Amino acid sequence: MVESQTIRKQLQKDIASFHALDIYERFEQIVCLFLTALIALVIGVALYHLGTRILLLLIQDAIDPANQATFQTVFGMIMTVLIALEFNHSVLIMIKRHQNIVQVRTVVLIALFAVVRKFIVLDIAEAPPATMLGLATATLALGAVYWLIRDQDEKDEERRRRDSPQG
Repeated sequence: MVESQTIRKQLQKDIASFHALDIYERFEQIVCLFLTALIALVIGVALYHLGTRILLLLIQDAIDPANQATFQTVFGMIMTVLIALEFNHSVLIMIKRHQNIVQVRTVVLIALFAVVRKFIVLDIAEAPPATMLGLATATLALGAVYWLIRDQDEKDEERRRRDSPQG
C-alpha cells in the first residue's frame, strides 16, 4: 500500500514536471521515451539471440576454450548488448534530468565500448596493420578525451548546488 502511494506521488510529480515543459521540450521527452522503448526491444531481441546461441553451443558441447572464434563471437554479442544498455541508460538520464543534450562523456564511453568490441571480434592474424593502427589511435584518442572530461559531471553538479537558492 505504501509503495503504491509512493509510485502514485512520483507519477503525479513527473506529470506536473512534464506539463511545466514547453512544446519542444515535451516533444524531446516523447521522442526519448519512444527511443527508450525501441532500444529496450532491440536489447531484448539481442539478449534472446545471445541466450539461444550460448544454449545451442552448450547443447552441442561446442564451447571449447581453445576455439577463439567461438569466444570472439559470444563476447562480441555480449559487448553489443552492453553498448545498447549504455546507450539506453544515457537516453533515460536525458529523460530523468530533462536534459536536451547528450553528455559528451556518455558518447565517448559508448564509442570506447564500440572500439573495444571491434578489438574483441577482430581476427588479429587477418587484420591489416593499418586497421590495427587506426583502432589503436581511436582508442588512445577516445581515452584521452574521456580522461579530460571525466570530472565534468561532478563539477556541473557542484556548480548547480553552489548557484541554487537552497544551497
